[in-house]
Amino acid sequence: MRVASFNVNGIRATQRRGFDRWLAERNCDVVALQEMRCPAAMLPDGVFGDYHLAYDQGTINGRNGVAVLTRHAPEAVRGWGAGVLVRAPGENHLEATDHDVAWPLARDLRRFGGEGRYVEVDLAEAPVTVASLYVPKGGLPEHLQRPGGREEPDGGAKYARKMTFLAGLARHIGHARRAAAARGREYLLMGDLNVAPTRQDLRNWRSNQKSEGFLPEEREWFASILSPRSFVDVVRRLHPDADGPYSWWSWRGQAFVNDVGWRIDHHLATPALARSAVSAVVDREASYEERLSDHAPVVVDYDFFPEPAHPVDSIVSAGNGNHSAIG
Repeated sequence: MRVASFNVNGIRATQRRGFDRWLAERNCDVVALQEMRCPAAMLPDGVFGDYHLAYDQGTINGRNGVAVLTRHAPEAVRGWGAGVLVRAPGENHLEATDHDVAWPLARDLRRFGGEGRYVEVDLAEAPVTVASLYVPKGGLPEHLQRPGGREEPDGGAKYARKMTFLAGLARHIGHARRAAAARGREYLLMGDLNVAPTRQDLRNWRSNQKSEGFLPEEREWFASILSPRSFVDVVRRLHPDADGPYSWWSWRGQAFVNDVGWRIDHHLATPALARSAVSAVVDREASYEERLSDHAPVVVDYDFFPEPAHPVDSIVSAGNGNHSAIG
C-alpha cells in the first residue's frame, strides 16, 4: 500500500508545474493533500485522474484546504463539521456528503472547525482510517519578537493560536485513534504539522532554536503524542540516525539547491501499521526549476497486504525526480 502526503501550496499552481504527471507516475494507493487553496468549483479539470476525492475546502478564501485521494470510494468520510465534498473519477462536480463529524471537537479546536484543516476517510481496500491534516504555521511568543523582524510583532497571537490548536489536536487524534480501533481499523495521520521535532529534522538547527516550528514547546508537544502504544513517527522509525529527509525548502535564496530544508511533513501511524512500513522517501525534484511546490511529497510503502499492491523495489525509479531515500 503506497501512501503519500503532499502540501501542494496551491493545487492550481502545482498542477501547472506537473502535479498530474507526478500523480500518474507515482502510482500511489492513497494521497493526502494539504494547502489546496482552491474553491471546489475552480479545481483544474482532470487534476486527480482516476482517484476518488474527499475534500474539505474550508471557508477562508484562498487558504488551507485538505483532501484525501483514494483508488476506491471510501467507506466513510469525516470532517470537522464544515462539510466535506466528494467526487468520483470522471465526475465534473463535487457533491456534499452526509459525513460524520470526526469525534466531537475538543473545545480548543472548535474555532478551527471551518478552516479546512482536517479530513479523514475509512479505506475500502484496507482496514485503515487515513487523515490529512494542516497545522497552523504559528509565530513567536511575545518575548522573542523584535521590531523589524520577518513579521511584525503581534504580541504572540499567532504563537498562542498554534499552541491552542496543538493542545486540542492531541486530544482529538487520541479520540480518532480509539474510534478507528473500535471499527477494527488502524489509523494514519499525515500532513504538514509545521513542527520539526528533532535536530535531525532541519539543516540549520542551531540558528533556528528561536524560530517557529522548532521552538522547545512545539518539539515537546510532538514528543508527547508519540509512544509505543499510540503513534509512531514512521519515517524516523525506519531511519533513526539519518538527517532528514527534508520535505520543505524556502523558495528564497539557495535553500533548495543546498538542501537547507526542514522535515515538517509527517506520517504518524498506529503501531501495527507503522511496523508494516518498509520504505520511506521524499520525492525531491532534480532541480529548482522542476519543483512542484515548496514542499515535496513524503511517500511510504506499507506492506499491509499479503501481496503489496506495487513492488517495493519500484520506488526508486518511479516519479519525475530524485527520491531522497535514506539508509
